[in-house]
Amino acid sequence: MSVPSGLVIVDKPGGMTSHDVVARIRRLAGTRRVGHAGTLDPMATGVLVVGVEKATRLLGYLTLTEKEYAATIRLGQSTSTDDAEGDITSTASTVDVSAAALTQQQLAKAVAGLTGEIQQVPPAVSAIKVDGQRAYRLTRAGAAPELKPRPVTVHEFAVTAVRHVSGDGQVGGLVDLDATVRCSSGTYVRALARDLGTAVGAGGHLTRLRRTRVGGYGIDQAHTLDQLAESFEVLPLAQAASAAFPVRQLTADEARRLAHGGRLAAAAVAAVAAGADVAGAAAVTDTRAPTAAYAPDGTLIALLTEESGQARPLVVFA
Repeated sequence: MSVPSGLVIVDKPGGMTSHDVVARIRRLAGTRRVGHAGTLDPMATGVLVVGVEKATRLLGYLTLTEKEYAATIRLGQSTSTDDAEGDITSTASTVDVSAAALTQQQLAKAVAGLTGEIQQVPPAVSAIKVDGQRAYRLTRAGAAPELKPRPVTVHEFAVTAVRHVSGDGQVGGLVDLDATVRCSSGTYVRALARDLGTAVGAGGHLTRLRRTRVGGYGIDQAHTLDQLAESFEVLPLAQAASAAFPVRQLTADEARRLAHGGRLAAAAVAAVAAGADVAGAAAVTDTRAPTAAYAPDGTLIALLTEESGQARPLVVFA
């Protein structure tokens, strides 16, 4: 079977690593040239973007895109991993997380403090490298590193439901929050759960995480592994790129030049040269993000970046 280059949008099941999913897609696609754009923890489910053949060259840029999640956070307990996979390290007294103690105002203030541009300390059990070693390996060896806070952006952190659950045999001893989170690449939702628990003085950890969107790819486009085993669905390379990046249409001459690694005038410069007004030219592209450049026949030629009035190829596909 010859599989075309493109993306496979997988609805990852719980209990599997992202590497497990890649291994399954390799078998289904009949090629080893497969990778993914952004790891999901084993307990997490939802959108995992997998690239096949030439589309693997998109993955590094897709990893940087915005993500959306549906999560459940438990207040009243902390764990060693900041999620339900770890050992419980502390449990708050019932009164600390009772309905009377945890007011809507207190919760809203804590959530607001974790929204916007924030400094976040990654979980100790994470893939962050410290002196060449993964943090989770050091932590599991008993030498947990002191990780430095990193800037991340939480565009949206909305609590959609609050319910009291049993803990240590007492009803109402813990509080579960359902939340939606829209955030920048590199944001750990389980660290948000941990920090929310700290902010309300009760401890917290993540009990459920479902990724609902990666950039332009939503859960409505995702297929389970069972569905893919029955009918292998690949989002073609040209369509995959246009869903994730701004688009620039090339002339035939520009497409030929770009296919050979040449540079072009920046989109705004080219638009002015073609007679567009200055305001319209400024809106042609967002120079902060890569641009997908297409030949007149719809073939994806390259991903471009712009600097100093020129557009240069980051990756050439033609």
